[in-house]
Amino acid sequence: MKIVFLDASTLGDTPLDEIAALGELVTYPTSTREQALARVGDCDVLIINKVRVDAELLAAAPRLRLICEAATGVNNIDLDAAAARGIPVRNAAGYSTDAVVQSTFAHLLSLAGHSPYFDECVKSGRYSAGELFCDISHPYVELSGKTMGIIGLGTIGTKVAAVAEALGMRVIYYSTSGTSHSKAYPSVPLEELLAVSDAVSIHAPLNERTSGLIGAAQLRRMKPTAFLLNLGRGGIVDEKALAEAVDAGVIAGAALDVYVREPLPADNPLLQVKHPERFRFTPHTAWASREALLRLVHQVADNIRAAF
Repeated sequence: MKIVFLDASTLGDTPLDEIAALGELVTYPTSTREQALARVGDCDVLIINKVRVDAELLAAAPRLRLICEAATGVNNIDLDAAAARGIPVRNAAGYSTDAVVQSTFAHLLSLAGHSPYFDECVKSGRYSAGELFCDISHPYVELSGKTMGIIGLGTIGTKVAAVAEALGMRVIYYSTSGTSHSKAYPSVPLEELLAVSDAVSIHAPLNERTSGLIGAAQLRRMKPTAFLLNLGRGGIVDEKALAEAVDAGVIAGAALDVYVREPLPADNPLLQVKHPERFRFTPHTAWASREALLRLVHQVADNIRAAF
């Protein structure tokens, strides 16, 4: 059985031994469209992360018996075309929950706690040169007693809620599906959530209900002391509107791990702001802890074992 991984560099240096033990594993760091078409001709199992799989690619892979998505979302795969050829598609779910939750609070604690400022204060020598035993120029915000508004209370959102509660925060949520399934926390309309929350954290998929969900009008509903976090999907938040709102002090700050275009273009409005200290950015890495990557490889291997 030949297993082809078309964009293995998306998993970095994570060992693939468990997958290699199941057949002849051929990996490519990345694949252009033309390369992908040429590389799938004799594969039985195709592993991809962001490579687009459509009818043309499937036609170039006559031996293909299984598609493994090395991620949770399968929006890069034409599921109808795969089904028409009788090729099952298997994704990986839940492997990154703990990683994304941890990243969410790393961002929130950094924003609320002015972490970069205090770190630079000591490293630059300003603290050593000062007369006081402390620098109280930037009092930080306690999260206890504040309200966490979660957009999308799925597996990740539910765990974010639990951690927020442990920090003493009140939790409310908005259901992007329209189904308020949780009895543990109050479900509220989006307008109310934005108006009363001290931190708004997005953990929803990108679909017709969430695309452009947070724009200039929604940002104006938020408190000027509030933070917006998007660790869901790029496209849920209007990036230009967010850059302008944070710069103007409409809200206090924002943190993003996902973007409309990835990698983030150098001319994106988010990189042209006047107050970069009010932002926290990560390059779509919230999911990619060492442990999560190992769990992902294990799930892909399990999917192959289950199919054969």
